[in-house]
Amino acid sequence: MIAILLFTAISCIAETGEAAWLRYASIKDAETLQRYASLPQAIVSLDHSEVAASAERELARGIDGMLGKAPTTESSRLPDANAFVLGTVTELQQHFPELHADHLTGNGFSLKTLHHRSHTYVVIAGADERGILYGAFALLSRIAQLESISHLDDNETPASPIRWVDQWDNPDGTIERGYAGRSLFFDHGHVRSDLTRVSEYARLLASVGINGCNVNNVNAAPDVLRDASLKELARIADAFRPWGVRMALSVNIASPQTADKLDTFDPLDPRVEAWWQKKVDAIYRLIPDFAGFTVKADSEGQLGPSSYGRTPADAANTLARALKPHGGVVLYRAFVYNHHLDWRDPRADRARAAYDIFRPLDGLFDDNVVLQIKHGPIDFQAREPVSPLLGGLKHTNEAMEVQIAEEYTGQQRHLCFLVPMWKEVLGFDLHAKGAGTTVPDATVKDLIAGKTFRRPLGGMVGVANVGLDANWLAHPLAMANLYGFARLAWNPNLTPQTIAEEWTRLTFGNDPLVVRTITAMQLASWHIYESYTGPLGAGTMTDIIGVHYGPGIESSERNGWGQWHRADHEGVGMDRTVATGTGYIGQYHEPVAAMYESLATCPDELLLFMHHVPYKYELHSGKTVIQHIYDSRYEGAASTASLITQWQMLHGRIDDERYNDVVKRLTYQAGHAIVWRDAICEWFLKTSGIPDEKGRAGHHPNRVEAESMQLDGDTPVDITPWETASGGKAVACERATGCSMTFTFQRAAGNYAIATQYFDQNDGMAHFRVYVNGKQVDAWTADNDLPSAKMNGHTSTRHTSSALALKAGDSIRIDGIPDKGDKAGIDYVEIEATKPN
Repeated sequence: MIAILLFTAISCIAETGEAAWLRYASIKDAETLQRYASLPQAIVSLDHSEVAASAERELARGIDGMLGKAPTTESSRLPDANAFVLGTVTELQQHFPELHADHLTGNGFSLKTLHHRSHTYVVIAGADERGILYGAFALLSRIAQLESISHLDDNETPASPIRWVDQWDNPDGTIERGYAGRSLFFDHGHVRSDLTRVSEYARLLASVGINGCNVNNVNAAPDVLRDASLKELARIADAFRPWGVRMALSVNIASPQTADKLDTFDPLDPRVEAWWQKKVDAIYRLIPDFAGFTVKADSEGQLGPSSYGRTPADAANTLARALKPHGGVVLYRAFVYNHHLDWRDPRADRARAAYDIFRPLDGLFDDNVVLQIKHGPIDFQAREPVSPLLGGLKHTNEAMEVQIAEEYTGQQRHLCFLVPMWKEVLGFDLHAKGAGTTVPDATVKDLIAGKTFRRPLGGMVGVANVGLDANWLAHPLAMANLYGFARLAWNPNLTPQTIAEEWTRLTFGNDPLVVRTITAMQLASWHIYESYTGPLGAGTMTDIIGVHYGPGIESSERNGWGQWHRADHEGVGMDRTVATGTGYIGQYHEPVAAMYESLATCPDELLLFMHHVPYKYELHSGKTVIQHIYDSRYEGAASTASLITQWQMLHGRIDDERYNDVVKRLTYQAGHAIVWRDAICEWFLKTSGIPDEKGRAGHHPNRVEAESMQLDGDTPVDITPWETASGGKAVACERATGCSMTFTFQRAAGNYAIATQYFDQNDGMAHFRVYVNGKQVDAWTADNDLPSAKMNGHTSTRHTSSALALKAGDSIRIDGIPDKGDKAGIDYVEIEATKPN
């Protein structure tokens, strides 16, 4: 009964998600509170750094929020009473010689319960000041998850020194591939005057061990290094500093010429080297803890060292040598490829580019250069193989880059928990020490940590792109990706289930049903998303020359971007074999190369990435490729709809604000999954000519096409690409007063849901009304923020008017009133039998 009352009380408290996993929700249960009754009531910090002061304040804040009584803070002298004691290992050992934590390295920490002079001390020992802060957050996390902390003896050391997030923010306040509002950092060409939100972001990052943040777009604005800009940027670094987060910047390698008066940016020109040294010295005078530079060069139109016949190593080392005296690093992105490839050339292959360019340079980079390598060889697709470059370097530091922002995986409008994907990559054995080796330290997690070849730097970089939206990443469940990235960067041995459970407990509380349900939804979501988008490793089949969101299957073909899937009437897939294809598979070490080269051993989930096969090729599952495409799309759409049902079990157990927000988003996703399902199925049906053996693709018996109805003011229009509308057509209203479309219901009497598939364009807010026999039964406004002003797969949206009693002969009318550029477009109406309310 107490638990029921507690959950009911929680559901009444509105939450925006701004607190993320640092809610420090008050613990109400008396029995649980008793578990923590013996905790000390004083905090002593032996370290006087700014970061340690943050740890001290955070510990008091968290304990007060959860347990209802803030500990007092004492002087740096050890009190003659129970206390929390914070400090570095060296500082603490002066008081506690029995503390054995010398093995801690990097930003590691130790949590210990020590009994000393008849008192109990909860010791938070850091290898350095950041370790103190991370230890304080770890202790609070344990309390928030209701874990016992009565006998602490925990030691944690991060797997790698590079644990950074990238923000692709622009000076005008926009964020490239950002889906959660405007920039935290910039607005109208300047750093924001109020950086409170930036401080809160740094606090969130610190709570999960992130130690660096690159604050501007990798497509760097040319004036980012101007003196006036640097003075403003120093304010961001000031906001980061109390939380131990070092600021980094993306820079354009051509800056000496484009942002100054040099007539060259040749990295080996002594004048250019001197320019960079002078600029770096100026940065460190303003920002003494500056982390370093991220560089995107010779990629997607960005200038680079190739302009002078120089290599990426030449460019990276010039910057690295300027940074080295100050302790800075260069993260040089290996995302370099020709985006004007000849699609007619069967040997052309974008996937080869990173390895072909950077593998010959192994050993030529300075020791404070880290190659930032995307986890797959293309570009954050829903399914890719592990980049072979991660296993191709023996003498070069490397960091794996992943995308927290869901550019190709639903853009935070779809639920897609990416931790299981990243975990698969981290655990993949690239056999980097040579064929036949069985050593356990050649997996990706060991390679990037420098364990395999004893390299000093490495780790993980996540493209986060949080924005000003209250819950940081728009979708209330999407922050699990930022949390999960950070947890894996700290400890890649954690399981996706452990991470999902932790995040759920910290974000939504410890109700067992809530934890089980959200964890299960998160763990299933990546495979669900993959199952209604790109099949068998062929990419997501999204609009790759546009906004990378809705379906646009042919957008990847017959252009220079190199994300081809080579579908024709006979078959589908890229032949990347050594024997007959592009030779990409030969970039892997044995036995990985042999596994991918052979159709007999190539995993089904990557078949179309590695091979071109006939549609009737039989998978290991026993299905043909074409039937798998049909079945998995329908299964994926059905699984998406089931997510709504699962979430609805939590009504009353989660605050109403977040509960309702997620219901709305999952409902939208379920409708968009149908758009994806139909687009892919019908495109492959038309292209292959092979029918779905279950009779679904191309057959929609409960669907009434808008263009076939009686129209009053609406005009039939062709939709591009054709597969993103049923039958390739829809209707649009150009009449300001509105338009109507009417049809007669012809089925047996019963209860039915009327689903209207319409287009929610982002340049207006059209209004819709549904009438049955002249009586209005539903109305809504097209007010979602979708990434297109056109009627297409990005804006196709489903609204369901449910549980209506209908009988044969009923007249159904839908009115659409356009607004600005939104033409109140409608694709079709689908009527499904349902149970009465």
